[in-house]
Order: sequence, then structure tokens, then C-alpha cells
Amino acid sequence: MTKKEIVRTISEEIGLTQLKTKEIVQKTFDTIVETLVEDGRIELRNFGVFEVKRRAPRKARNPRTGEKVDVAGKFVVTFKPGKEMEQRVRELERQAAALEASERAKRDTQPASVPEAAAAAGTPPPRNEAP
Repeated sequence: MTKKEIVRTISEEIGLTQLKTKEIVQKTFDTIVETLVEDGRIELRNFGVFEVKRRAPRKARNPRTGEKVDVAGKFVVTFKPGKEMEQRVRELERQAAALEASERAKRDTQPASVPEAAAAAGTPPPRNEAP
């Protein structure tokens, strides 16, 4: 989903113009970034926590040449989802597993075609011979 799609969805749901909604969404994103730069952390209840962390310098390897390279330390933004988001994503996993299990059960109970049944029985499939 893009920012434009987010704006359109919110605009339709609350009845604001897309232009006004875009300003609100952009200001929200700007405030999150400003807070991260100034405070290094922002917690949004039932959503998650964004945090700025320092990544230590390390040694890496150039995959093309195999040469060892020094990678400087840097600041990165991390995200830890809140409980509600975590639960909803886990529900997706449960739904996918249930769907996969039902498809597997359906596939296992369907009768095999003639060539598959013959192969399972160890006999060659019937030949289509012309009269």
C-alpha cells in the first residue's frame, strides 16, 4: 500500500478531502521522523515502537571479489510491533495454515486419474491404440 492509497482510504472513511487528508498523513509522518531524530524513540500504543539504535562497525566481505571490507558504524531505525499488531499478524499465519491443511485434505481425498492410479499400483497406464 502506498501513501496515496492510505490517503484515499482515510479520506473515504472520514469524509475529508484527499488534499486535507494528505496534509494530515504527511504531518503525522514528519512528526514521527522529527521525534526519532530528537528523542531517538517513539511509542505508538497498540501499534509499536520505533527506535534509533547505533549499529557497531564491522568487517564484511565483498561478494564479488571476496575482499574483506570495513563497514563503518551507523544509526538505524528499528521497529518492534505492539501486541495488537503481533496478534493480528499471527492470526494470518493461523488462517494460512488452516487453508493449507484443508487444501491438502481435499487433494488427498480426490480420486486419482487413471495414469496416476496405474502408477500407484505399479502397472503401466492404458495405451491409446488406434483401431
